[in-house]
Amino acid sequence: MPLPSLSVVVPVFNERDNIAPLVHETTAALRGLTAFEIVYVDDHSRDDSLAVLQALKLQVPELRVLQHVQQSGQSTAIRNGVKAARGEWIATLDGDGQNDPADIPKLLKARASADLRVKLFAGWRVNRQDSGSKRWASKWANAIRSSMLKDATPDTGCGIKLFEREAFLDLPYFDHMHRYLPALMQRAGWQTVSVPVNHRHRTAGVSKYNNLNRALVGIRDLRGVAWLIARSKRSAIREL
Repeated sequence: MPLPSLSVVVPVFNERDNIAPLVHETTAALRGLTAFEIVYVDDHSRDDSLAVLQALKLQVPELRVLQHVQQSGQSTAIRNGVKAARGEWIATLDGDGQNDPADIPKLLKARASADLRVKLFAGWRVNRQDSGSKRWASKWANAIRSSMLKDATPDTGCGIKLFEREAFLDLPYFDHMHRYLPALMQRAGWQTVSVPVNHRHRTAGVSKYNNLNRALVGIRDLRGVAWLIARSKRSAIREL
């Protein structure tokens, strides 16, 4: 197989029933469009997610499987998947199936017509399919984040994103960083664009987050990211 130009990174924890449908949808969306690979990172699942992935590898040549030897969280899974990826550009999907892989070509199309300084194309769930309480919590979280970070991004929590691998790996790493990628990319001097995408109901498994733990972690992270932005210093360089 040729080296991929795109790597689709999917973190997964206890999502055994969502894995196969998402893998097959991703291959259907991308085969014939671009050279790609799918990198699943199993965050030490307690169900048989890993066995499902290993069986799928026999059917899907584009599929690669990584496993954390201990549970480490979504941001670490994404970062380890990006580090292992061979593509110059990365698309991410949540492992619960609520992101639609058919939107990846839409993000690639947006990249094709964008300024070269745009290094992140962030999905924007314009028609959320979550519970009312989760939508309400997300609305207020986005408003608070936007007020503090000035990142001009309506939906940083959407799991489907497209970004340049090199730019991502140059960002400061911390747990839950995946929720602040637009602000971190802008801090690094790059531009970001939000692209409307589809959002779907979860059809199997249960959410790994609740509104309270999101809020408690988010307050601390917001303060940290605001500090990073305030302390940022960039300078153009020239070689003499």
